[in-house]
Amino acid sequence: MNDKSECAGVSVQTVQRGMQVLRAFRSERAPLSNAELVRRTGLSKATVSRLTSTLLHLGFLRHVPGGREFELGAAPVGIGHAYLAGSELLRIANPFLQALADELDVSVALSIRNDLEMLYVGYRASHRVRTLRLGVGSLLPLGTTSIGRAYLWGLPLDEREDLLEQLRRNAGDSAPDLMRGIEQSFDELRRTGVCSVLAGYQRDAYGIALPVVVGRRRIVMSMSCGRARMLPDLAAESKLIVPVLRRAAERFQDQLADFDGEL
Repeated sequence: MNDKSECAGVSVQTVQRGMQVLRAFRSERAPLSNAELVRRTGLSKATVSRLTSTLLHLGFLRHVPGGREFELGAAPVGIGHAYLAGSELLRIANPFLQALADELDVSVALSIRNDLEMLYVGYRASHRVRTLRLGVGSLLPLGTTSIGRAYLWGLPLDEREDLLEQLRRNAGDSAPDLMRGIEQSFDELRRTGVCSVLAGYQRDAYGIALPVVVGRRRIVMSMSCGRARMLPDLAAESKLIVPVLRRAAERFQDQLADFDGEL
């Protein structure tokens, strides 16, 4: 390998690690210390310290006033908002999500996969719903949530099996319980077209989700309805939500049948 190739390889690795640091920040906007970034990324203390210094200089991170913790700066926020604002798919989806949220008095999310997590790219909530502390940019586990399991179900079989194997390896000793829960959700999806999970991400909150496949390029996404409620009766909630959610998903896919772009 020549010097130019080695230099390019180092540069790519640096960018990848920088992106790991940025992805460690969540939509709840909680500031993070170097120690927390080390824990979330798995990178060394020295690497994280070097990257946060560079990202701070470039405007991708900023210091929390009066502290040594970091939060996202204006640069990545601006890029993200510009990307979402320019999406024709989301321009169509957002009023649709709001109407569904208002009809059912729930929060409604539209998501895509980001590694082994689900990324909310659309989110609307009824003003009467108790907040789930989520929003656009939230990342939820792929394997334990209804929105993640519905996404897995919507994939071609070979892609689904590949991701299931990744989840199995990543789960370690808890893999049997995780895979059992996923299979239960798949059984529900086979029978009803949706899956429901209680406390998959947040205690006393539930999600009811189904896969949606959008446009001519067959973009696989998932749509969920959820609500935070003390001791929810999931069967009763499902009886109210599932028929409306299924009809809404069909209309959503029909409305975007001729869509020929990317998210």
